[in-house]
Amino acid sequence: MTSPTQIDKAALTAPAALVEPYMKAFLESRTMPDNLRNAIAYSLLGDGKRMRPILTIRACEAVGGDASAALPPAAAIEMIHCFSLIHDDLPAMDDDDLRRGRPTLHKHTNEAMAILAGDALTSLAFEIIVEKVTPADRAVRIVTELARGTNDMISGQVYDTLPHWDPNTPDAQRLETIHLNKTGALLRASVRMGAIMGDADDAALDNLTTYANAIGLMFQVVDDLLDVTQTTEQLGKTAGKDVEQDKLTYPAVHGIEASQAEVERLRTEAHDALTSFGANAKHLHDLCDYLATRKK
Repeated sequence: MTSPTQIDKAALTAPAALVEPYMKAFLESRTMPDNLRNAIAYSLLGDGKRMRPILTIRACEAVGGDASAALPPAAAIEMIHCFSLIHDDLPAMDDDDLRRGRPTLHKHTNEAMAILAGDALTSLAFEIIVEKVTPADRAVRIVTELARGTNDMISGQVYDTLPHWDPNTPDAQRLETIHLNKTGALLRASVRMGAIMGDADDAALDNLTTYANAIGLMFQVVDDLLDVTQTTEQLGKTAGKDVEQDKLTYPAVHGIEASQAEVERLRTEAHDALTSFGANAKHLHDLCDYLATRKK
């Protein structure tokens, strides 16, 4: 397996440099109040890993597609992700004051503007697909993936914060359901949209979906571990929130050692799913390793 020291992070994250100006240009092309545009820009164009759009572009390349074809869904998935973070930080949700080392949007502006900026980002994501993706039947497929991923992500948030479980459902099953939806849904949509833009056949799409499901769950296990092993300064967001709010997490349910073992199991599963793509999947391999070993 690739070790963290062997990963060329600059090459891995290169697509972010394509997505950033693309989102900025689209935002500036839309007529809207300046204060709304500024609020959206504060969150959308602020410092971020851009993992989802990177996945979209790298999945497109893995099936032989061109990065430029994947830019509309790459921008769209980042808009949806940004909307989810803005709303997740609100007092009615996680009630957080810090995001990516800066005040959250409702602290930077106010709660009303944060709600409206999140709402606007949701519709802008679908607008950019309809406007930029051709032919029409492909746009329909992309919109379907984006809508399904968004709704599954929202379901995951409900499972996490407003649960209504059968009392006989084990904690481990509840936890996996939460994360396959809350975190995994947008990662799955990212990969599948990229593959579709690269004209992937059914077998390739299935393999990339397996990869996406594995890294989606792995990402959240790592996130849960970081919450209990890193400081607020290291994370750029409030550490220890999960313990404070008594949330279901992998360390709480399985322990730290078993959670670390699960990261490695999922890492192997993701790598195995990429076997048929050969060298075209190098960046997806490296991205998996980066996510497995990240520190924030």
